[in-house]
Amino acid sequence: MIILAICCMSLLLVSLDNTILNVALPAMRKDLHASVPGLQWTIDAYTLVLAALLMLSGSTADRIGRRRVFQTGLVLFTAGSALCSLAPSLGWLVVFRMVQAVGGSMLNPVAMSIITNTFTDPKERARAIGVWGGVVGISMAAGPIIGGALVQFSSWRSVFWINVPIGLAALVLTTRYVPESRAPKPRRVDPVGQLLVIALLGSVTYGIIEGSGAGWTSPLILGCAAVAVCSLGGLLAYERRRVEPLIELRFFRSAPFSGATVIAVNAFAALGGFLFLNTLYLQDTRGLSALDAGLHMLPMAAMALIFAPISGRIVGNRGPRLSLLLAGTAMTASGVLFAGFDAESSNPKLFTAYVLFGIGFGFVNAPITNTAVSGMPREQAGVAAAVASTSRQVGQSLGVAVIGATIAAGLDIAGWWIIAFCGAAVLILGALTTGRWAAGTAERAAAHLISDSPKVPVSTP
Repeated sequence: MIILAICCMSLLLVSLDNTILNVALPAMRKDLHASVPGLQWTIDAYTLVLAALLMLSGSTADRIGRRRVFQTGLVLFTAGSALCSLAPSLGWLVVFRMVQAVGGSMLNPVAMSIITNTFTDPKERARAIGVWGGVVGISMAAGPIIGGALVQFSSWRSVFWINVPIGLAALVLTTRYVPESRAPKPRRVDPVGQLLVIALLGSVTYGIIEGSGAGWTSPLILGCAAVAVCSLGGLLAYERRRVEPLIELRFFRSAPFSGATVIAVNAFAALGGFLFLNTLYLQDTRGLSALDAGLHMLPMAAMALIFAPISGRIVGNRGPRLSLLLAGTAMTASGVLFAGFDAESSNPKLFTAYVLFGIGFGFVNAPITNTAVSGMPREQAGVAAAVASTSRQVGQSLGVAVIGATIAAGLDIAGWWIIAFCGAAVLILGALTTGRWAAGTAERAAAHLISDSPKVPVSTP
């Protein structure tokens, strides 16, 4: 259990950083004279670098040692946090956020790989992942309140200080308690695939964030679109030919794995957009203090905290279907309350919408993670977990970018409809990728992977 606790500390670092930062955005905008796109970059510079490096970090940890990479990530994340607190301008803050992200990329997928290789029984692993998901709920519950208090009684810079003692404590405990482990057959480095992933994610996000200012038909934005299309085509063609690719495309022959990946993108796009919209609404439109804004969002965070471990138990005992259906239904209902029934117009409706979103998000994390690592060879656990983690970060980046663009265009209502659409996608994909047909594709994909690595043990759902 001490190993699970250490891994959860790393997740707390990364998750708490995001929720605390959202509450601090208005104060940062005032102090650093930032625009809405500038605020988007303080979030997306982090999530983009994180998403781009997660798979590389996962495969590197499998190759050279999970504990070693995990410790390096803790050092970089802690140092990056300290630098963020000292940033003299928005530009430097964005740069230091990228340093944080390099370290963060070495934490979550590696921690999940450690958990996967520690808890080999499927039910125990599902419960451990439920606890892991509960940490996201804790960060959502504590983040807005802690961040609001720090901003109100100190400054936005203080939201980065809290990472330093947690990071140092995790580093000491990792050195003492986490055993070193690595894959029996390490994967090769894939620099071309890594560069194509960076080009794809960077061009898409840059184009969306800067599109409203530069013009959607401007040469700059059209160039971003061209780079994104070429990068995606090149990535698919190149990775298919590699023996040990950065992105294992054979994983996607499994409908549950593919579904979990797309569900993660939609769920975390909804989360990123939800936090971004609500932070600006509560503090700018309603004029609440940072602490009051954090307290208003507590019902959402509390529901995520309560229902994440419940979801883990459901997934362990009954599989992912029920959790995904409940998650999609609740998130869709929350988005529709805001978009179609003007939830901001009264506190009871606002409270209901927050509760619904928290319930939905609480249910969604455990089935995503469990499905991503179940049925895959344990020697590739880091890569499989990294794909799931990458999907989360890509989703959050896109959510902030797209919904931030609707705010910049004065179309806040469109942002809420996008969140409702993301919830509906979770519901539909959850239903489609958890039935008998989907289970059959997972079995065939696993058999194909085993045939290429016949001596590697496989974890079954």
